[in-house]
Amino acid sequence: MLILSLIFLLLGLVLLGGGIWLIALGGSWYYAIAGLALIVVGVTTKGRRRTAQMLYALFLAGTAIWALSESGYDWWPLATRLGLFLVLAIPLLFPARKGAPSGAMVLVPVWVIVGLVTVGSLASNPHRIDGELNTDVVVDDANTGNVPEGSWHAYGRSNMGQRFSPLKQITPDNIDQLEVAWQYQTGDKKGPQDVGETTYEVTPLKVGNTLYVCTPHNWLIALNADTGEEQWVYDAKVPAESMRQHQTCRGVSYLPPASGDPDAIDVQPAQRPAEELASVQCDAQLFLPTSDARLLAIDPATGARCSNFADDGSLDLMHNMPYKQSGFYYSTSPPVVANGVVVVGGSVNDNYAVKSPSGVIRAYDVKTGELQWNWDSGNPEDTAPLGEDEVYTTSSPNMWSVASADEELGMIYLPMGNRTPDQLGMYRSPEEEKYATSVVALSLETGQVQWVQQFVHHDLWDMDTPAQPVLFDRKTEDGGTEPALAVPTKQGDVYVLNRETGEPIFPITEKEAPQGTIEGDQASPTQPISGLTFRPPTLTESDMWGATPIDQMLCRIDFNSLNYEGQYTPPSEQGTIVFPGNFGVFNWGSIAVDPKRQVMFGMPLYLAFTSKLVPKDGAELGETNQGEQGLNENAGAPYAVEMKPFLSPLGVPCQQPPWGYVAGADLQTGEITWKHKNGTVEDMTALPLPLKMGVPGIGGPVITDSGVVFMAASVDDYIRGYNLKTGEQIWESRLPAGGQATPMTYLNSQGEQMVVQVAGGHGSIGTTIGDYVVAYKLKR
Repeated sequence: MLILSLIFLLLGLVLLGGGIWLIALGGSWYYAIAGLALIVVGVTTKGRRRTAQMLYALFLAGTAIWALSESGYDWWPLATRLGLFLVLAIPLLFPARKGAPSGAMVLVPVWVIVGLVTVGSLASNPHRIDGELNTDVVVDDANTGNVPEGSWHAYGRSNMGQRFSPLKQITPDNIDQLEVAWQYQTGDKKGPQDVGETTYEVTPLKVGNTLYVCTPHNWLIALNADTGEEQWVYDAKVPAESMRQHQTCRGVSYLPPASGDPDAIDVQPAQRPAEELASVQCDAQLFLPTSDARLLAIDPATGARCSNFADDGSLDLMHNMPYKQSGFYYSTSPPVVANGVVVVGGSVNDNYAVKSPSGVIRAYDVKTGELQWNWDSGNPEDTAPLGEDEVYTTSSPNMWSVASADEELGMIYLPMGNRTPDQLGMYRSPEEEKYATSVVALSLETGQVQWVQQFVHHDLWDMDTPAQPVLFDRKTEDGGTEPALAVPTKQGDVYVLNRETGEPIFPITEKEAPQGTIEGDQASPTQPISGLTFRPPTLTESDMWGATPIDQMLCRIDFNSLNYEGQYTPPSEQGTIVFPGNFGVFNWGSIAVDPKRQVMFGMPLYLAFTSKLVPKDGAELGETNQGEQGLNENAGAPYAVEMKPFLSPLGVPCQQPPWGYVAGADLQTGEITWKHKNGTVEDMTALPLPLKMGVPGIGGPVITDSGVVFMAASVDDYIRGYNLKTGEQIWESRLPAGGQATPMTYLNSQGEQMVVQVAGGHGSIGTTIGDYVVAYKLKR
């Protein structure tokens, strides 16, 4: 009993000390009271066992009432508030010795009732929204992009970015017959010298009977679409660079041949590495962006460089940059090929330096590589190509994600980021303020702005627009259609706009936002919100969580110590909670839209981050610039900035789960129809238990015409199939590594529908690292 007594005493002292601290911060009194109760139980356990039992019964009952009042009937919050105390009660359930007076007659029923209440909450699902999307209404002539039915010619299948395939061999009824058809390993894995965020995020293209896949270190690989057999490999020979925040390739882009069948590519298996081949004059072309800021034009048949494009197939994207620090600028996403130009954006490192490369967007002739126009959001009116000795605007807002294009309207749609430093707004010009964190429509011919819709005013939270806008023709009440665009944001909104005019289709309103100041800066008094939104409610102290009562208490102490007045609380020296956090409710995985049924499928994510401004004043900062997270220098600014997920001391999120969902919404009504927890903790804990918790993820979905949705993305290593109508999971397959990439689907040469998922893991979220491409098809 001495050991048990010491356990109660030590736990009680920790909870009492932390509880007093929490009370001083204006927080809950529970932990201090619980600490006192456990100290008394510890003192009385040996000599006055009956008193200890009675007191513990009272403590357990009170804790259960408190837990239910805070969290409702919800398993994960209840289990972590009550689980440890239920376990500690077990030694007290028995009398100290035979015949001794006992309080077990009180403690045992309390323990049983509290235990049953806790276990019973497993059957409760208070976060679930049930419903059915109206998938019976079909727009037969829906525009799905100018791509052959069995192919996948662009990152989102077409420049419309819908992630919708007209294939329907795989259905909700036969999806259980899917099996692995082939598996390929690229040989490109994260190495010990690579930056932390080395990730495998590619969605393959399928042209003819060939898949084209890029890898984190910018290898471009051609695979036989039937067998996965390697045809050729082009290694861009990208040198290592520790200053990159990202080492990834999300995809490549395709220019079909000038005449004839867009799928007519006669791929020749290489006898030697493709980068060693002599360059050739190209008809069709692949465009590979690299992490050392080049754009390469590659022959899809042989893997040789295209001699007609730029400098023997290679274009240096650092031209005309005002600053050229190595690793500060590069492209991670595929460019857009449309109307005779290839349009390229780039990623500018967040919070490394005030004076950084420009975020300019540039259009080059697809055949020659000659610059046609440049749109610099810091100098938006002048789109004529710069002269050799001119430079773009320093650190202007960039586009690191994927653009979409409407060739008939002659417009390209850019998801815009912010100007670095992201948390300091005093360096921004009026032009940069206008175009940051928005979607901008430009003329494909001239680069001139057609319209802009901003999603965050004076962005101080790194809320870049992360996702490719999705283009579809929305059915109107009079039976016609209107050209629409849907773009999800980190804040959780899905903005639906007329893509010709930029006018909102679902209403956009302004809400008051928290205020705060640092010298020379001021937060915007209001922020926009869409009529279709997945934003979470404001966090409260009772939302704090942890694996044990101790780290729950420490998370509450942090919550009350940090600056937080709800969404858009400005950055501060004290430290600020950013929720939704910098991963965003939606990220580069975007949403998938079924243009026939006018519905969307998305993966909302809810994780809080913290942001802290660190005054420099000549002080030694220690290690900085190790990636987006951590302490970054902001060279030239008075503050460094520290950003990280809001985690407990045990490394789990401080806010209670669920953290990840799948959701479906009707794009006719703007209503969220269903929303379900997604993913398990199987790969997050020491014990591989497939408990459905609703876990984080990064990646995107694909919808097929049969009403099946495919998506991996979550931090457990699975690809899953869902019923679009209800959101129910109807299939899953274990992946050999993390599936933080968007899948795709196509027809092979035998007319069989295939589903392909890249599985290579994600350095920032710690999923299993690998180099796999996995293909599935129905059993014969």
